[in-house]
Amino acid sequence: MKTVYKNVNILDGTKDMVLKENMMLTVEDGIIVSIEEVKNIKENNVIDLQGKYLIPGLINLHIHTPGTGFPKKKETDSTKLAKLVMSNKLLQQIGKSICRNALKTEVLSGTTTVRTVGGLGNFDSQLRDEINSGKTVGPRVFSCDSAVTIPGGHMEGSVAYGAKTIEEFEEFIENNAKANVDWIKLMITGGVLDAKVKGEPGELRMNAQQVKACCDKAHSLGLKVCAHVESPQGIVMALENGVDTIEHGAAMNDDTIELFKKTGAILVCTISPAIPLAKFDPVVSKASEIVLYNSEVLLEGILSGTKKCLENGITVGLGTDTVCPFITHYDMWRELEYFHKLVGVSRNFALHTGTLINASILGIENETGSIEVGKSADFVVTDENPLTYGFSTIRKPYLVHFKNQQFLQPKIKKNKICEKELDNYLATL
Repeated sequence: MKTVYKNVNILDGTKDMVLKENMMLTVEDGIIVSIEEVKNIKENNVIDLQGKYLIPGLINLHIHTPGTGFPKKKETDSTKLAKLVMSNKLLQQIGKSICRNALKTEVLSGTTTVRTVGGLGNFDSQLRDEINSGKTVGPRVFSCDSAVTIPGGHMEGSVAYGAKTIEEFEEFIENNAKANVDWIKLMITGGVLDAKVKGEPGELRMNAQQVKACCDKAHSLGLKVCAHVESPQGIVMALENGVDTIEHGAAMNDDTIELFKKTGAILVCTISPAIPLAKFDPVVSKASEIVLYNSEVLLEGILSGTKKCLENGITVGLGTDTVCPFITHYDMWRELEYFHKLVGVSRNFALHTGTLINASILGIENETGSIEVGKSADFVVTDENPLTYGFSTIRKPYLVHFKNQQFLQPKIKKNKICEKELDNYLATL
């Protein structure tokens, strides 16, 4: 089937993109087959976009599917909840349904590719396969399934498995490989929400021998490794022992930058999750004094580390860390806006990063990430120019197109508290 979208202004996602006005884009069988100036044509399926703006579908490199990110009236123990969900087949189906809804929300919001970096069992890989076969609606998925750490490590017992020996680490990775995961996720350091003292979120949990064994095993199976790291020493250990992408990050010195250059590793910046806990009124965020302090340290470390990487030519990708508190499956646009306002890059570069650079990190830059002939028809149509009016123009897409699926004015269930508090913070920037 061929569809022509005419009278549209295109921002193609490439590094030096310029606005292409009054264009016509033709899609056939989910592939972009032509991009040209508007002309008279004889086609049955023509959609007049009346001067709206078309951008590549966003790519989110860091999400967790089990949840919504909506603030809870009462804190729950994620470990106990995860164990309950996985305790029998009926509850597993309910848990998988939550993950399925999360992925549907991602694509309806304009995020057409995601990487899941820690989930329940093998749900994410199963849902990826359901999406690919057309059984369910969702974006292109790169899955890690459950992450791996040590007993008592970050998110152990919920979205991560605690391995005790090198053999257990290797066996875990082999089992994930059998489930056909796309990446392996390690939880190398602690995190803000499980820290017990000030300054501890980046405390080392895994040791160098464990990290190296995991990376060696993953690489031998053709899998890349991403790692939760929130401290300078954690970054160094990860890079020295084979990790491919550092998730979150921290402050860096020149020696760390040289390690990035030597190894070819990449930083995936996640500004979104630190903001509510560091910047909201604790009455709203329910952040304890320790969490508030650690979140401020983490946010400053992420921002300074990201700036240093960019200054030194290190590739930086973007992700939201959905479903941390207040971080939903429909707000990837906010990460782009934070990248612009807090890191200081241009909106052009932010959009380029959240599309084509992110695609290149996943190795799919020839398939998606930009609006070019021969690529998958993954795009979002907005009423206004996001480079002029800000990325909030993406929050209510006029149209989302993914491969051969089209969603016109998609409806998404949003949380009023999240919207209000996050908008209030953005207004201060």
